[in-house]
Amino acid sequence: MKDQTITKSLVDSLEPRSSEYAVWDAKLPGFGVRVRPTGSMSFVVVYRAGSGRAAPFRRFTIGAVGKLAPEAARLRAKQIIGLVANGKDPALERAHERDAKTFGELADTFIEEHAEKKLKASTCSYYRLLVTNVLKPAFGTTKSDKLSRSAVAKLHSSLAGQPVSANRMLTLISGIYSYGSQHGEVPEGFNPARRIEKFKETARERFLNGEELERLGAALREAETVGLPWEVDETAPNAKHLPKSKRITKISQSAAAALRLLILTGCRLREILHLKWEYVDVERGVLFLPDSKTGKKTVVLNAPALAVLASLDHVGPYVIPGEDIEKHRSDLKRPWTAVSKRAGLSGVRLHDLRHTYASFGVGGGLGLPIIGKLLGHAQASTTARYAHLDNDPLRRATEKIGAELAAAMGENNSEGADVVSITTGEAIPRQSSG
Repeated sequence: MKDQTITKSLVDSLEPRSSEYAVWDAKLPGFGVRVRPTGSMSFVVVYRAGSGRAAPFRRFTIGAVGKLAPEAARLRAKQIIGLVANGKDPALERAHERDAKTFGELADTFIEEHAEKKLKASTCSYYRLLVTNVLKPAFGTTKSDKLSRSAVAKLHSSLAGQPVSANRMLTLISGIYSYGSQHGEVPEGFNPARRIEKFKETARERFLNGEELERLGAALREAETVGLPWEVDETAPNAKHLPKSKRITKISQSAAAALRLLILTGCRLREILHLKWEYVDVERGVLFLPDSKTGKKTVVLNAPALAVLASLDHVGPYVIPGEDIEKHRSDLKRPWTAVSKRAGLSGVRLHDLRHTYASFGVGGGLGLPIIGKLLGHAQASTTARYAHLDNDPLRRATEKIGAELAAAMGENNSEGADVVSITTGEAIPRQSSG
């Protein structure tokens, strides 16, 4: 068919043939209408990608006839031709966009190819939960290179009630896009989580005092011997089927030992639950942990912790075995809930036992560097959270100054004690009160 100006009347007059054909516009070279044997028609632009006869021809489909008016299609064709004139290749870019991974696909690749191979199992598990429960529902089908900063910021803001999780989500998205950029999945440097301000995180610190530790010790002994009483919710559907007598619960020897080891060593929960007998060196009084949150770690054991280990039977590879003695116990939720409730410890987490270990050490004047080594902190800044407890040097200083001031004023001076001059440090003769 002879080239004509593409108008609505021309498009309406086109009929399908046994094979596909095209009608080209007489005024705008490369702009045309493609007609398929099925009768469907679409506006297209054909151009040469590059200069010279060797440059390949590309065909860019603008849109379907019926959904797009001829004049609107002509305007879009002019824009595409303008891009080509500036060295762009719209058809190829569209193909790349079509082949680009969705965010969900990129996140899965990051987990499988990076996290599982290079990050700790606990971190990988946490990232997988974030991807499955938070990120995929929000962005799973979005093309990875089309995810906007505003969309990520909106999701981050919606999690204001969980500031730590919200901030970890941003860290994960940054990691996903850093990986994607390195492997050519997204444009170099593209990161929709960049420059989004994170929520302020307030470290939760809870330390048990001497009285609370005394109650905890008593509850532990009761739990592993006679057992702890437990109350039944009489309004619960199955309450009537529960026995009326012997409503007590006992915890196993290994569970009680695990709780004591958490208190006495300052170890993290997984470090105790995953502890194998082969890591225990009783002769040297240490634990050699091949892997922890900060890598290899040596835990120096005190006498009470060694006594706890000595009380346990070697029934499998793990110090704290699970129901299957070849595997470790998975958690301490039930025994800790029972014991902490009996001890009246409201809102105390298992991790707070680690804080308590640190607080007793720092409060005892051992110093932050020593406590940091005992806890296995890789950075001094991590131990610095306990700095406010390190008041022993300040207390000694204020006691000395206070004693001198009181002595200088003749107040609160114990019988026979020397009064020392604040300025010279020399003893001041005591004056007779008569």
